[in-house]
Parts: sequence; C-alpha cells; structure tokens
Amino acid sequence: MNLTSLDFRSTHAFTPFFLDYIEQKPSLQKFYNQFPTVQNFQGQLQDKASFRKANREILVAALTAQYGSLKTTEAVQANLLALGNEKTFTVTTGHQLNVFTGPLYFIYKIITVINACRELQQQYPAYRFVPVYWMASEDHDYEEIKSFRLYGKKYTWNTQQSGAVGRFALDELRKLLNEVPGEISIFKEAYTKNQSLAAAVRHYVNALFGEHGLIVADGDDRSLKRLFAPVMVNDLFQHTAFQKAEATTKRLQQLGYHTQVNAREVNLFYLDKGIRGRIEKKGDTFSVVDSSISFTAQQINSFIKNEPEKFSPNVVLRPLYQEMILPNLAYVGGPAELVYWLQLKDVFEAFQVPFPILMPRNFAMVVDEATQKKFVKTGLELKDSFEEKNFLFNHWVAKNSQHDLSLGREFEKLKSLYQSVQYKAEQVDTTLGKLVAAKHKHAHDDLERIEKKMLKAEKRRHEDKLRQIEAVKDALFPNGSLQERTDNFLNFYQSNPRFIGELTQQLRPFDFRFNVLTP
Repeated sequence: MNLTSLDFRSTHAFTPFFLDYIEQKPSLQKFYNQFPTVQNFQGQLQDKASFRKANREILVAALTAQYGSLKTTEAVQANLLALGNEKTFTVTTGHQLNVFTGPLYFIYKIITVINACRELQQQYPAYRFVPVYWMASEDHDYEEIKSFRLYGKKYTWNTQQSGAVGRFALDELRKLLNEVPGEISIFKEAYTKNQSLAAAVRHYVNALFGEHGLIVADGDDRSLKRLFAPVMVNDLFQHTAFQKAEATTKRLQQLGYHTQVNAREVNLFYLDKGIRGRIEKKGDTFSVVDSSISFTAQQINSFIKNEPEKFSPNVVLRPLYQEMILPNLAYVGGPAELVYWLQLKDVFEAFQVPFPILMPRNFAMVVDEATQKKFVKTGLELKDSFEEKNFLFNHWVAKNSQHDLSLGREFEKLKSLYQSVQYKAEQVDTTLGKLVAAKHKHAHDDLERIEKKMLKAEKRRHEDKLRQIEAVKDALFPNGSLQERTDNFLNFYQSNPRFIGELTQQLRPFDFRFNVLTP
C-alpha cells in the first residue's frame, strides 16, 4: 500500500467544531486538558497515577471472567495480567456491536489504539500501554447496527428482540452465515460458538486483533457497576452530571458550536431482560419510561446497592463510567464522539476523575487496484475526488476542453455597459434606474443560460470520460458517503488476508489527516 495524507479541511467531510479542535482553536482549549501529542502523555500519566489498586484488581478479575474459556494469544494474556500493575495504563476506543464489524471505521478505531500504544511504549518505556476496545453492549440501538454493506449489497439481521443489544441471542443472525459470500470462518465460529451478541463480538475482535494484545472490555458487568454505584446515586438525587454538562453545553453554544448530546436530570436506564428503559424522576417516584416499572427513593437506593448491574449509564455518564473503571489515558473516537466528550470535562472534575486525552481515530479511504487504474486515467488529483459529482464533471471539462467555456469577460463587459446606461438614464429620470437594472438582470440570465448550454454541449463530447469519473466516484464514495462509513472491511480482507496488518503498518495515530491508501 502507498499512503497519501490530506488535510481534513480539503475533504469537506468534517464539521467546523471538530476541525477547530484538531487545529487547537484557543477558545476550545478550556474544554479539555491535554491535546493528543505523544509529549502530552507525560502529564496524563501523572494525573492517572491516582488510579486505585483495588479497582485494578476488580478490573482484572472482571475481564478475566468475561473472556472465560475463549482462546487468547499470549499478548492478550500478558496485557490482562499487566492491568493489575500500577505502571500499566490503557488507550481506549468504544463502538457499537455492529454485525460483521459494520463499517470500515470500526477497524480504523482499533488500529489507532493499537498503534498509539506502540508509540507510547517507545516514548515511555518505564510504563506499559494496553489497547482496549470498549464494547457498547448496553446500547439499545438495534436499528443502527442491524445491517452491513459488502460488495455493494446490504445484509440485514432481522430480529424482534429488544433491550441491550449485547444480550441479544444469535439464532436469527446465524441465518446470514449462508448468505454472506466469501471466506467468513472467523464470523461463523463467533456466531455459532456463542450465545449472545456481546460474546460473539468479543470472539471475532479477539480473532482479528488478539496478536496485538487488544483487550475487549464489556461494561455490562456486576462487579464493575459496583464501582460506579456512588455516581448512580448522585445522578438520581443530586443531578450533578446534568448541572455540569448543561453549563458547559451553554458555553459551547454561545461560542457558536452545535453540540451533540443533551444531558437529563437523570442519565440512567433501567436494564433487564428485553428492556433498557430511561428512568425519569417524578416527585418522589422514579419511573421507567414506556413501562409500568417504578421505584420509591428507598427502593431504588437499595436496588443500586444490591443489583447495580440493572442500571445503565446513558451517553453523558458512560464516558465517566469507563474512566472510573479503566486506568485510561486517552479515548480514541470519531468527530461526533470527540465533540460530545468536550461537553463533559466539568462532569469529570466534579467527580474528581482525570479527564482523558481526546484522540481522533484514523480516517482512511482504500483504493483497490481496479479503481486505481480508472482513477489514473481520469487525470484527477486525490483531493478532487472529495468534490461533488457535478463540480468534478464541470471542473474536468473546463480543464480539458479545447474551447473557452467561460463567459466571465462577457459578464464583466455586460455589467460595465449597463452601469453606463443606468447612469445616463438616471440623469434624465431617476425612475429609469429600475428599468435598466431589470434589463441587465434579464441579459445576465440569458448569458448564463448560454454558458450552461455551452458546458452541457461540451460534456456530451466527453461522455465516456465523465462516465469513468462517475464510476471512480461511486466506488470510492458508495451511496455518496465516505467509504469508511459505508463499506465493510471484508471488501478488502477477503482478497487480502494481510489487510489489517498492512493498515497497522501504514496508519499513524498522531498524524491527524485523512489517509488515502493506494496499491
């Protein structure tokens, strides 16, 4: 693979909020502690040194139990044990439990944490750095995760199950195994040897990334939830997270930013078989939305103490939960994720938990050999491919036509002519100015129509070349979206089993640009 990196702004694919963070705009710097450079991890290591030994022991026991009898590599076993050592820290990414890994950027997220740990290990050899994938197993986002796209076809898992997706049974999902083409033995094993989606995802992520020592962590765990119980109680009765997040959100909005999440007074769900329902406080009663379940203050307090696993944090509290149970230094996420984490720094400070470094994941587009050959023939530059189709067509035709298709000079002459006419007319009668302006507009519109017809006629002469450009554009931006947000990694992995290894070698975790990988 050959790597070309493009500035994020040149892709037109990222929000101003995210770009301002990447470019370290001064007005945003108070919303985070450390910007993600290798050097800044020195301060983060000092901040996180306060992570309790007892919490490490609980974490290691929980993760060991979660892996159960799953066959793991020596690298995974060594990292699991190392988490009990006070000199060991993690770099974490989180993601939904998508089917067959979902879109490509899931792979890029994990590669980013693996490579970040490698670079940190070189810079800080006295410590150990462990890459972690946090499974969002408690989400109830089945509609978002039920499909994936392979070779242009959409494959969908149909089920009537509800509640936390990590607890979903796999009977109906296994039907897809006979529909998906190509070599999928890793997934067949994962989906047939496990009973829940969370267990299956752990299985295939371990198979794909175990050699790199990646640890898969599931927050849907009784012992880990016990560590979070004090925050749950606070959220139900004092609403600290709501107050702090709301204040920060207002400050960001005053700066002109569109924020991603809205905090609630209660940021917890009730979690049980087939249900993950939002909890609302009404007077002295706590009710589970869209159900008949309710608790008194005394009941819910007792419930948290005895069965904390039946409470699940929402998007506002989940980052805090993660950072309380992991000796974590940095969180790796996409643009929307990093933006909502910026709303939460004051929440972390209120609970005296170090705020992690926020690292953007790797962003990439993979150009296969066939598409690359077509792309070379178009004569376009890589950055051009991010433009809209119509712009691409017009730009190519204007650049390659033997004729001058622009009437720019004529427009200027027309403007000058009518300005002169308007001046003379208004000397006679000021009301004639409006008439001349209207005639100018009419003439301008006529010229514009002529220019468009000239361009359209020239496009017809280059139909074959424009079809080539369109084919390349559709291949690299399926359904008009970035490839990484649409296509599955099997598009490349089935024809190249070294695909993940090659990505790991090529992508750089602290180089915040968009990567284009070509043959």
